[in-house]
Amino acid sequence: MTGMVGALVNVGPGSSVALPALFAPNEHAAKRFIEFFTANIRNPHTRKAYARAAANFSIWCDQNGINELRTIEPVHVAAYIETLLTRLSAPSVKVQLAGIRMLFDWLVVGQVVAGNPAASVRGPKYSVKKGKTPVLTAEEARALLDAIEPVSLIGLRDRAFIALMVFTFARVGAVLKMRVEDVYVQGRRTWVRLHEKGGKLHEMPCHHNLDEYLHAYLERAQIAGGGKVALFRTVQGRTGVLSVRSMTQSDAYRMIGRRAVEAGIPTKIGNHSFRATGITEYLRNGGKLEIAQQMANHESARTTGLYDRRNDQVSLDEIERIRI
Repeated sequence: MTGMVGALVNVGPGSSVALPALFAPNEHAAKRFIEFFTANIRNPHTRKAYARAAANFSIWCDQNGINELRTIEPVHVAAYIETLLTRLSAPSVKVQLAGIRMLFDWLVVGQVVAGNPAASVRGPKYSVKKGKTPVLTAEEARALLDAIEPVSLIGLRDRAFIALMVFTFARVGAVLKMRVEDVYVQGRRTWVRLHEKGGKLHEMPCHHNLDEYLHAYLERAQIAGGGKVALFRTVQGRTGVLSVRSMTQSDAYRMIGRRAVEAGIPTKIGNHSFRATGITEYLRNGGKLEIAQQMANHESARTTGLYDRRNDQVSLDEIERIRI
């Protein structure tokens, strides 16, 4: 592939990217490039996305005869962004531009280049007032939980896993990072400790249903008091015995899809659906947006508002007024 060289840069567990040719000739630039992804960006998802953005931009520069970092100008970055808009959505293009802009900021600070050619380039306008995550109604969420037979260890694990996301508005990543010690009793009430983005710990009391589901799982799995061992783990084949390996996001996605089919739910839901489902039902039953923001551990109430899907039902009710 043009625009790339052989050296690999680790951008996350099990993932690496070849050092782009645009940065390779200059030893100082190559070092700063590697430091940007290994020392400056901590979130693995952001690291992968920005590494992809840098690699793609390097390939485009190579194809257009731009071989030196110091010769790149705002017009080049702008032309690249226009090219991306012909094949990518506006949000994806904004991520690509953000990655390029941050990388050049890092190079400017490291005195690799004099100025940031992406600083003055404007990305595409994009405004969203409602998220795209598929959500379940309260009835569907209840049916999904009730359809999971609590007779096996796997059933108890899956029910507790889904309920935890529904009743705490937790991201799947935060749930997967939980250890047994993150389920604890305080003031005669069960609490959970969620490991959110940026190393933040978010603690919440359990809904009475979640309390029941978690303790049923812990007792059957015989891991209560297990301290730092993973809370939600894979099962060894068909043995029904927990392994030492924590579930992954892919494991959770497959499990949720399987449970939805078994419950007869046609909506194509994913790991994030339960966050939106819980927030929507909380607000529908009189909850306050600012409290939902706190429960979801969002920095902004605007972000929480994207999960509010109460207007979906209003729209459906109005559509049925067309009696033909």
